[in-house]
Order: sequence, then structure tokens, then C-alpha cells
Amino acid sequence: MTENQLLYLLALQRVPNIGEITAKKLINHFGSAEAIFKAKKDQINSIDGIGRKRAKDLLDTQYLKEAEAEMRFIDKNGIQVNSYLDKDYPAKLKQCVDSPLLLFQKGNIDFRNKRIISIVGTRKATSNGINFCQELIEALAPMDPVIVSGFAYGIDITAHKAAIQNNLQTVACMAHGLNQIYPKPHATFQMQMEHNGGFVSDFWSDIKFDRKNFLKRNRIIAGLSEATIVFESAEKGGSLVTADMANNYDREVFAVPGRPQDKRSIGCNNLIKKQQAHLLSCPADLVYMLNWDIEKKNKRPQQQRLFIELNDEEQKIVDSLEKLGKTELDDIALETKLPTYKIAGLLLNLELNGLIRPLPGNQYELIG
Repeated sequence: MTENQLLYLLALQRVPNIGEITAKKLINHFGSAEAIFKAKKDQINSIDGIGRKRAKDLLDTQYLKEAEAEMRFIDKNGIQVNSYLDKDYPAKLKQCVDSPLLLFQKGNIDFRNKRIISIVGTRKATSNGINFCQELIEALAPMDPVIVSGFAYGIDITAHKAAIQNNLQTVACMAHGLNQIYPKPHATFQMQMEHNGGFVSDFWSDIKFDRKNFLKRNRIIAGLSEATIVFESAEKGGSLVTADMANNYDREVFAVPGRPQDKRSIGCNNLIKKQQAHLLSCPADLVYMLNWDIEKKNKRPQQQRLFIELNDEEQKIVDSLEKLGKTELDDIALETKLPTYKIAGLLLNLELNGLIRPLPGNQYELIG
């Protein structure tokens, strides 16, 4: 994208009451953002649905001046900008009809040929929710997914920190310009975030934190990934809005179930009950539903098992499966005396190493 193209795209993004869908419609009609601003008044007025007020705004040179100022900020602060027409624009997000005209990025972000999952949940996470989120990301680490979230308190920051701890790329979608960090206490993670991924936004540098921006931001969280996972949610909340957006984008949605009487699990339980989300009880559920390819690792010759070093807990699971044969996860827990949440991650590691395979009914067996 040239500087001239960026200038006019920024100006178009700035024009009031011109959303992403309308902006793309205009670009498709005129051929480029520059051509829109150089069009005559009657040419713009002739387009269905534009209206006189928006047509007048498109002829106002004020927005080009504001775009020039934003370009100076972008250049000074090393912000990467991709338009929805660029090849480096995230492929999944590009499929969304209301995807941002421009996506601003800061850090070391690479979405190309990556498995991408979004994790959302309550800001008032329980220890169980935090532990399971950490265990899930640790178990998925061998598959090298990008972890996307909103950088908020609770589940969001837990997901980002777990990704960093497992050397995974993690991306925070912000509801304001990239010249600030919200919440402020999370600024302590900024350098680690930018080293292991970074920040994205479609808001300009003069857009300050405002809760009304969360809904606009959430469409990016849902649109970037192939699946959105909800960890703990009250009956209403932003996580459920993100899940609804993901469903509308025809993406997979997963929800972690909780106790019926737990207020922070009502949202997740309702998603599952209404068949708006898959039940997620262990990492293998996600791998199976997303068809992430592990066939090559499962097809290793039987004798390779001799060269795989197992830790004590993994060896306990292998021993229990040799003793019991096809076994459900709960029975493995009883046999090994290990907590279920921990077994789920260990099972996935053994599966990725070609030692076991999952079966219907949440059962597992040794290969060979």
C-alpha cells in the first residue's frame, strides 16, 4: 500500500457515518478511495443509500487533513497498517463483511498460515477458570496457535500471559488507539506482548478508552480466529456478544461448562444449552472439532515409543491404559490419582507424540 493510498483510506475511515460496509461499497464503485474524494457531487449523490449529508462529508477536505496528521503518528511510532485489500491483511478477518477498512498493528505479529483461536471471559475470573485456561494453552502449545484476546483483567490477561509463558504468539485487540494501554496496570506486559505478538486496533490515535468501543473491538476478536472460546461468563456480558459475533461469522464457538449455581458460569452453560457453543472439557475437544491435523504424528511406527521420554505423570497414564485398555478420562483419573484438568493436557501431549488416540465417548486407548 502506497502512502497516497493510505492517505485516502484513512480519510474515508474518518468520514462520519461511513461504516466499513458502505466504505467498501464506495471503493468497489469508484475503484479506489482516492477516486471517491475526487468524484463530483452528482456522482456521489447518484449512489443508492449515500444520502446528501454523507455525500457532503465526502467532499470535505477536513478529513484529508486529519488523515495527514494520523499518518505522521503512524510513521513516528512504527505502526504497521494493512488495508482489507492487502495480501498481509488477516485472511479470516477479511472474510467478514464488516471487517475494518484499515487494521493498525504494533509488535511482531504474523497471522500467515497460523492456527488462530480467540479466548474471552469474565474480568472476575475464578481460580478454576484461570487454571483451566492456563492448562489449555499449555496443552495446545505443540500446535503453535496464535492466542487472541482483549487484554482485559481476568481471563483475557491470563490467556496472554499463558501464551507468552509457552512461547506462543499472542495478540491483544484494543478498543482505542495504539498510543495508549488500557487497563493501565497491564502496561507492564507491553514489551513482552510486542516481543511475542503485539496489539491490533482499528481506532485512531486520538480515540481514548470508552466502553462503547468494546462492541466494535469484539468483532475483530471474533473475526480474526477460527474459533472463539468462552471461559466463565455471567448471564450477560461482552464475552457472549463476541460469541454471538463468531457464530454470525460462521466460526466455531466453544464454552467451558460450570456449576449450575455459579453466576460466572451461567453464560457458558446457556451457550451450550442453546447449542450456540460446543462443550469444551479438555484440549482434545478443541483439536477434534477444529480438525487440526495430527495424523502424521499418530502414524509414527510403534517402536518410536521407545525413544520418547515420558515424565512420571505421563508414564502413569500410559501404564493405566495398558492395564485398562479403552478407558474414559474419569477412569484414568481414578487409576492415576491425578486431577482431571491436568490429565486433559497430558493426554493431548501423548496424543501428539503418537502414543494414544481419542475415541468416541471421551475414551482413550494406546496405539499399537
